[in-house]
Amino acid sequence: MKTIVVIPARLESTRLPNKLLLELGGKSIIKRVHEQCLKAKGISAVYIAVDSLELKTHCEAFSDNVILTGKHHQSGTDRIATAISEIECEAIINVQGDEPFIDPKLISELAIAIQNTTMVSAMCPITNISEVEDPNNVKVVTDLNYKALYFSRSVVPFNRDGINFDTITYYKHLGIYGYTKDFLLKYSIMKPTSLEQIEKLEQLRVLENGYTIQMVTTHHNAIGIDTITDYNNAKKLV
Repeated sequence: MKTIVVIPARLESTRLPNKLLLELGGKSIIKRVHEQCLKAKGISAVYIAVDSLELKTHCEAFSDNVILTGKHHQSGTDRIATAISEIECEAIINVQGDEPFIDPKLISELAIAIQNTTMVSAMCPITNISEVEDPNNVKVVTDLNYKALYFSRSVVPFNRDGINFDTITYYKHLGIYGYTKDFLLKYSIMKPTSLEQIEKLEQLRVLENGYTIQMVTTHHNAIGIDTITDYNNAKKLV
Protein backbone atom coordinates (compact mmCIF):
# COMPACT_ATOMS: atom_id res chain seq x y z
CA MET A 1 0.00 0.00 0.00
CA LYS A 2 1.51 3.32 -1.09
CA THR A 3 1.32 5.59 1.94
CA ILE A 4 2.26 9.25 2.08
CA VAL A 5 2.43 11.85 4.83
CA VAL A 6 0.65 15.16 4.37
CA ILE A 7 1.29 18.01 6.79
CA PRO A 8 -1.60 20.51 6.79
CA ALA A 9 -0.02 23.91 7.41
CA ARG A 10 -2.06 27.03 8.14
CA LEU A 11 -0.18 30.29 8.62
CA GLU A 12 -2.80 32.14 10.63
CA SER A 13 -3.31 31.09 14.22
CA THR A 14 -5.52 32.85 16.74
CA ARG A 15 -3.51 32.01 19.84
CA LEU A 16 -0.01 32.22 18.35
CA PRO A 17 0.16 34.09 15.00
CA ASN A 18 2.54 32.73 12.33
CA LYS A 19 3.61 30.01 14.73
CA LEU A 20 4.80 27.59 12.03
CA LEU A 21 7.49 30.07 11.01
CA LEU A 22 8.78 30.54 14.55
CA GLU A 23 12.35 29.38 15.08
CA LEU A 24 13.37 26.41 17.19
CA GLY A 25 17.11 25.90 17.43
CA GLY A 26 17.80 27.53 14.07
CA LYS A 27 14.94 25.87 12.17
CA SER A 28 11.31 26.80 11.76
CA ILE A 29 8.66 24.69 13.47
CA ILE A 30 7.27 23.48 10.13
CA LYS A 31 10.74 22.48 8.92
CA ARG A 32 11.31 20.41 12.07
CA VAL A 33 7.98 18.63 11.56
CA HIS A 34 8.93 17.88 7.95
CA GLU A 35 12.32 16.49 9.00
CA GLN A 36 10.72 14.19 11.57
CA CYS A 37 8.29 12.86 8.96
CA LEU A 38 11.14 12.10 6.54
CA LYS A 39 12.63 9.76 9.17
CA ALA A 40 9.54 7.53 9.24
CA LYS A 41 9.74 4.12 7.60
CA GLY A 42 7.08 2.82 5.23
CA ILE A 43 6.34 6.28 3.82
CA SER A 44 6.65 6.94 0.08
CA ALA A 45 6.70 10.75 0.23
CA VAL A 46 6.07 13.72 2.52
CA TYR A 47 3.91 16.63 1.34
CA ILE A 48 3.09 19.97 2.94
CA ALA A 49 -0.35 21.45 2.21
CA VAL A 50 -0.16 25.21 2.84
CA ASP A 51 -2.70 28.02 2.80
CA SER A 52 -0.55 31.02 1.86
CA LEU A 53 2.14 32.10 -0.57
CA GLU A 54 4.39 33.16 2.31
CA LEU A 55 4.29 29.69 3.82
CA LYS A 56 4.66 28.09 0.38
CA THR A 57 7.82 30.08 -0.32
CA HIS A 58 9.26 29.20 3.07
CA CYS A 59 8.60 25.46 2.68
CA GLU A 60 9.90 25.30 -0.89
CA ALA A 61 13.34 26.11 0.49
CA PHE A 62 13.50 22.58 1.96
CA SER A 63 10.85 20.55 0.11
CA ASP A 64 9.77 19.97 -3.49
CA ASN A 65 6.39 18.64 -2.36
CA VAL A 66 4.54 21.80 -1.36
CA ILE A 67 0.90 22.20 -2.37
CA LEU A 68 -0.95 25.52 -2.15
CA THR A 69 -4.58 25.11 -1.07
CA GLY A 70 -7.26 27.69 -0.31
CA LYS A 71 -7.87 29.59 2.92
CA HIS A 72 -11.49 28.42 3.15
CA HIS A 73 -10.85 24.98 4.63
CA GLN A 74 -12.49 24.42 8.02
CA SER A 75 -9.98 21.77 9.15
CA GLY A 76 -6.68 20.13 8.34
CA THR A 77 -8.59 17.11 7.05
CA ASP A 78 -10.39 19.25 4.47
CA ARG A 79 -7.09 20.81 3.41
CA ILE A 80 -5.50 17.38 2.96
CA ALA A 81 -8.46 16.07 0.96
CA THR A 82 -7.96 18.92 -1.51
CA ALA A 83 -4.19 18.44 -1.61
CA ILE A 84 -4.23 14.70 -2.35
CA SER A 85 -6.97 14.70 -4.99
CA GLU A 86 -4.40 14.36 -7.79
CA ILE A 87 -1.69 12.46 -5.90
CA GLU A 88 -1.36 8.76 -6.59
CA CYS A 89 -1.52 7.00 -3.23
CA GLU A 90 -3.63 4.55 -1.27
CA ALA A 91 -3.27 5.90 2.26
CA ILE A 92 -2.41 9.17 3.99
CA ILE A 93 -0.94 9.95 7.39
CA ASN A 94 -1.98 13.38 8.67
CA VAL A 95 0.76 14.93 10.81
CA GLN A 96 -0.02 18.28 12.41
CA GLY A 97 2.23 21.15 11.35
CA ASP A 98 2.77 22.35 14.92
CA GLU A 99 4.28 19.17 16.39
CA PRO A 100 8.05 19.44 15.83
CA PHE A 101 8.76 16.53 18.18
CA ILE A 102 6.48 13.97 16.53
CA ASP A 103 7.97 10.49 16.80
CA PRO A 104 8.83 8.95 13.38
CA LYS A 105 8.18 5.50 14.86
CA LEU A 106 4.59 6.48 15.61
CA ILE A 107 4.12 7.60 12.01
CA SER A 108 5.44 4.22 10.87
CA GLU A 109 3.12 2.38 13.26
CA LEU A 110 0.10 4.17 11.83
CA ALA A 111 1.31 3.40 8.30
CA ILE A 112 1.22 -0.29 9.24
CA ALA A 113 -2.12 -0.08 11.04
CA ILE A 114 -3.93 1.65 8.17
CA GLN A 115 -3.30 -1.39 5.96
CA ASN A 116 -6.00 -3.28 7.85
CA THR A 117 -8.71 -0.64 8.27
CA THR A 118 -9.98 2.69 6.90
CA MET A 119 -8.95 5.15 9.63
CA VAL A 120 -6.47 5.07 12.50
CA SER A 121 -5.26 7.44 15.19
CA ALA A 122 -3.10 7.33 18.31
CA MET A 123 -3.39 7.63 22.07
CA CYS A 124 -1.07 7.59 25.05
CA PRO A 125 -1.68 6.87 28.76
CA ILE A 126 -2.14 9.90 31.02
CA THR A 127 -0.35 9.60 34.33
CA ASN A 128 -1.22 12.98 35.87
CA ILE A 129 -4.72 13.77 37.13
CA SER A 130 -4.32 17.45 36.21
CA GLU A 131 -3.79 16.43 32.59
CA VAL A 132 -6.95 14.32 32.71
CA GLU A 133 -8.96 17.28 33.97
CA ASP A 134 -7.50 19.72 31.44
CA PRO A 135 -10.06 20.30 28.63
CA ASN A 136 -7.21 21.07 26.24
CA ASN A 137 -6.24 17.40 26.50
CA VAL A 138 -8.71 15.34 24.50
CA LYS A 139 -9.49 11.99 26.11
CA VAL A 140 -10.53 8.84 24.27
CA VAL A 141 -12.22 5.64 25.43
CA THR A 142 -12.14 2.46 23.37
CA ASP A 143 -13.72 -0.96 23.15
CA LEU A 144 -11.79 -4.14 23.91
CA ASN A 145 -10.33 -4.14 20.38
CA TYR A 146 -9.03 -0.57 20.76
CA LYS A 147 -11.62 0.95 18.46
CA ALA A 148 -12.65 4.42 19.62
CA LEU A 149 -16.00 4.68 21.40
CA TYR A 150 -15.87 8.39 22.16
CA PHE A 151 -13.58 11.41 22.31
CA SER A 152 -14.14 14.20 24.83
CA ARG A 153 -12.61 17.24 26.46
CA SER A 154 -14.36 16.13 29.64
CA VAL A 155 -13.04 13.44 31.95
CA VAL A 156 -13.96 10.09 30.42
CA PRO A 157 -14.50 7.60 31.85
CA PHE A 158 -16.11 9.44 34.76
CA ASN A 159 -14.92 8.03 38.09
CA ARG A 160 -18.28 7.95 39.89
CA ASP A 161 -17.19 5.99 42.97
CA GLY A 162 -13.84 7.72 43.47
CA ILE A 163 -11.73 4.69 42.60
CA ASN A 164 -7.99 5.16 43.16
CA PHE A 165 -6.63 7.11 40.18
CA ASP A 166 -3.67 4.74 39.86
CA THR A 167 -6.01 1.85 39.04
CA ILE A 168 -7.69 3.61 36.10
CA THR A 169 -6.07 4.07 32.70
CA TYR A 170 -6.97 7.32 31.00
CA TYR A 171 -5.85 7.92 27.43
CA LYS A 172 -4.96 11.18 25.75
CA HIS A 173 -5.81 11.42 22.08
CA LEU A 174 -2.90 12.49 19.89
CA GLY A 175 -3.75 14.56 16.83
CA ILE A 176 -2.27 12.27 14.22
CA TYR A 177 -4.48 10.35 11.81
CA GLY A 178 -4.21 7.80 9.05
CA TYR A 179 -6.86 7.19 6.40
CA THR A 180 -7.23 5.30 3.18
CA LYS A 181 -7.56 7.75 0.33
CA ASP A 182 -11.07 6.53 -0.48
CA PHE A 183 -12.26 7.06 3.09
CA LEU A 184 -10.60 10.47 3.43
CA LEU A 185 -12.42 11.76 0.36
CA LYS A 186 -15.69 10.37 1.74
CA TYR A 187 -15.01 11.85 5.17
CA SER A 188 -14.28 15.30 3.75
CA ILE A 189 -17.77 15.66 2.30
CA MET A 190 -19.61 14.52 5.43
CA LYS A 191 -21.59 17.33 7.01
CA PRO A 192 -20.57 18.51 10.51
CA THR A 193 -22.39 16.61 13.24
CA SER A 194 -23.91 17.68 16.55
CA LEU A 195 -21.38 16.10 18.92
CA GLU A 196 -18.54 17.35 16.77
CA GLN A 197 -19.83 20.90 17.07
CA ILE A 198 -20.44 20.65 20.82
CA GLU A 199 -16.98 19.25 21.65
CA LYS A 200 -15.21 20.99 18.75
CA LEU A 201 -13.63 17.67 17.77
CA GLU A 202 -13.87 16.77 14.10
CA GLN A 203 -13.07 13.08 14.66
CA LEU A 204 -16.50 12.68 16.28
CA ARG A 205 -17.99 13.16 12.81
CA VAL A 206 -16.56 9.77 11.90
CA LEU A 207 -18.13 8.00 14.87
CA GLU A 208 -21.47 9.77 14.49
CA ASN A 209 -21.67 8.53 10.92
CA GLY A 210 -21.17 4.94 12.04
CA TYR A 211 -17.54 4.44 11.01
CA THR A 212 -14.69 3.23 13.25
CA ILE A 213 -11.32 4.66 14.22
CA GLN A 214 -8.71 2.08 15.18
CA MET A 215 -6.50 3.44 17.96
CA VAL A 216 -2.78 2.74 18.25
CA THR A 217 -1.30 2.95 21.76
CA THR A 218 2.01 4.73 22.24
CA HIS A 219 3.98 6.11 25.17
CA HIS A 220 5.13 9.04 23.05
CA ASN A 221 3.26 12.12 24.26
CA ALA A 222 3.38 14.48 21.29
CA ILE A 223 3.91 18.12 22.21
CA GLY A 224 1.99 20.56 20.05
CA ILE A 225 2.66 24.29 19.99
CA ASP A 226 -0.53 26.31 20.40
CA THR A 227 0.46 29.10 22.78
CA ILE A 228 3.46 31.24 23.66
CA THR A 229 3.94 29.05 26.75
CA ASP A 230 4.10 25.94 24.54
CA TYR A 231 6.65 27.68 22.34
CA ASN A 232 8.85 28.67 25.27
CA ASN A 233 8.73 25.11 26.60
CA ALA A 234 9.66 23.79 23.15
CA LYS A 235 12.70 26.06 23.05
CA LYS A 236 13.85 24.58 26.34
CA LEU A 237 13.46 21.05 24.93
CA VAL A 238 15.48 21.91 21.85
